[in-house]
Amino acid sequence: MYSYSDFDEAFVRSRVAQFSQQVSRRIDGSLTEDEFKPLRLMNGLYLQLHAYMLRVAIPYGTLSSRQMHQLAHIARTWDKGYGHFTTRQNIQYNWPVLGDVPAILSALADVEMHAIQTSGNCVRNVTSDHFAGAAADEIEDPRPYAELLRQWSTDHPEFQFLPRKFKIAITGSPNDRAVTKAHDIGLRMLRNAKGEIGFEVMVGGGLGRTPMIGQVVRDFLPVADLLPYTEAVLSVYNRLGRRDNKYKARIKITVHETGLEEIRRLVEERFAEIRPDFHGHDQVLLDDIRAAFAPPAFRNAPTDAHDQFYAADPVYRAWCDTNLTRHRNSEYAIVTISLKAQGKTPGDATADQMDLMADLAARLGHDELRISHEQNVILPHVHKSDLPALHAALSAAGLGTANVGLISDIIACPGMDYCALATARSIPVAQDIALRFDELKLEHEIGPLKLKISGCINACGHHHVGHIGILGLDRAGVENYQITLGGDGTETAVIGERAGPGFAYDEIVPAIERLVQAYLSLRTEETETFLQTYRRLGLPPFKAALYPAEGAQDAK
Repeated sequence: MYSYSDFDEAFVRSRVAQFSQQVSRRIDGSLTEDEFKPLRLMNGLYLQLHAYMLRVAIPYGTLSSRQMHQLAHIARTWDKGYGHFTTRQNIQYNWPVLGDVPAILSALADVEMHAIQTSGNCVRNVTSDHFAGAAADEIEDPRPYAELLRQWSTDHPEFQFLPRKFKIAITGSPNDRAVTKAHDIGLRMLRNAKGEIGFEVMVGGGLGRTPMIGQVVRDFLPVADLLPYTEAVLSVYNRLGRRDNKYKARIKITVHETGLEEIRRLVEERFAEIRPDFHGHDQVLLDDIRAAFAPPAFRNAPTDAHDQFYAADPVYRAWCDTNLTRHRNSEYAIVTISLKAQGKTPGDATADQMDLMADLAARLGHDELRISHEQNVILPHVHKSDLPALHAALSAAGLGTANVGLISDIIACPGMDYCALATARSIPVAQDIALRFDELKLEHEIGPLKLKISGCINACGHHHVGHIGILGLDRAGVENYQITLGGDGTETAVIGERAGPGFAYDEIVPAIERLVQAYLSLRTEETETFLQTYRRLGLPPFKAALYPAEGAQDAK
C-alpha cells in the first residue's frame, strides 16, 4: 500500500492550512457564498439540501485499518455517526458543520488522506478493480498505475479547469469489475500477441443525461506510455471540449461531435509531441510505487475449519456462496462485506461498523480493505481457516448479509433525501425493494441480478448499466420512476433500454416484482441469469409484464 512521501505530506498539509483560512473568512463574512463556492469545491466540500457534505478521496478504493479507524472517528466526532460509501470508491459525510471541516481535513491528513479533487472540473478520484492484487483472473495489479495517475493528475496546472469533470478507471483483469467503458478514459490491461502487457484505451464513456459507451482509441498501449498518452488525451479534450454548455462539455460529447478517427489522430499527434519530454522519469517513479504494492506474506495453514462449517451450517454456506470470490492463492478468499442489509441505506456504515471492519482487517486480512464502486467493503486477503470467525463477527454487527450480487445488493445514490440535484427519492425505493424480495424469499432463487437506482438524470446510481435500472424523475411535482432493462457495466458493457412510461412511487416495487416473476417463468434453466434471459428474448415479454393493462388493451 502506498505511503505518503515528504512531498505528499507537505502538499496536503499546506492545502489544509490554506482552506482553513478560507473557511474562517467565509464564517466571518469576508467571503460571500459565491466567492467561497469554487474554493470549497476544490476541497471536496458541497452544499447539499440540509447541510454541507464532505467527499473524501479513497484512491482506487484501497484503505488500511488505521485509515478506516480514522474514518470512523471522523463520523463519530464531527458527523452523525456514519459515513456513506459511493460509486467512486469514496466516502461522504453528510452533516459536517462548516467550522469543523478544517479539523476533519487535518484528521484525514494524519492518516495520509484528503478530499482534494473529489469535486470540480478536474481529474477526479482514479478508480480501479476492488479485487486488485487478489483476483485469480488478474493479469497484473493495476493499482500502481492508478497511483501513478493520481500523483500526476493531482494539482496538475494544465488540468485544474477542464471543460467538465473527468473520470478515469483502470482494471488489470479481462473481466471488467471497474466499469471502465462508462468512464472518460477507461484502461483495460491485456497482453498482445508477443505476450507483452499493455492497455486497451477507451475514451468518451459516461452516463448522465447522455449515456455513452467508451470507444477504443488505442488497441494496445505499452505500459511505459501510460502517462504521456493519458496527458495527450486530456490535452486534446481541454482544447476541444465545449465550455459554452455544461451539458455538452464532457469528453463523450467531444468525441461524438468531432468523430473518433479525428480524436485518435489528434491524440496520437499530441502524444508524439510530448512523449520525449517524460525522459523515463515516470517509469522510475512507477518502479518505486510498484514496491509499495508487493503482495502480503501469505501463510500456509489447513482449511479444515472452513470446510467443516461450510458442510454443516446453511447460513454460513449461503454467505460463502454469495460473498466470497476466488483468490489467486487457493488457501485464501476475497471477502465482500455487504453494506446492503435489507431495509438499510445502501452504502452506509456506522462508526462502530467501520471500527469492526478495520479490526478484522488488521487481525484477519493482512491490514487491507477495499471500497467497491458497488458500495460494499472488501477484505481482499482472508485465509479460509479464518472465515468462520470472520463471518460470526460480521453477523453480530449486522454485516453478515449473504446477498452480494443479488437483487437486494442495490446501488443507490443518496437521492432527494440528501442531494440538492435529485428529483426523486432513491434510498426508500431501494429499501422497499430489498425488503419485499426478502419477504418473498426469492433472492437466491433469482440469482445474480444488478439493480441500480438514480434519483436524477446525473445517474450517480449507474442505472444505465444495471440489468434493471431505475431513474427517478419529477413529473409536474410528482415522483416518477422510469425502468431500463438489459444494461451491463462489464467488459460486454451496454446501455439499458427504456421499457416504457414511468411508475409512481407506490407502483415501482410491484412493477419490479412483476418483472422478476416474468424472468423466473421465462428462463430456460435455473442457471440462466436475468441478463442472459433478457439478451435471449429482448424487451417484449418483459414489457408485457410491466404493463399488463397495455397488453390486455392490445388483445382487444
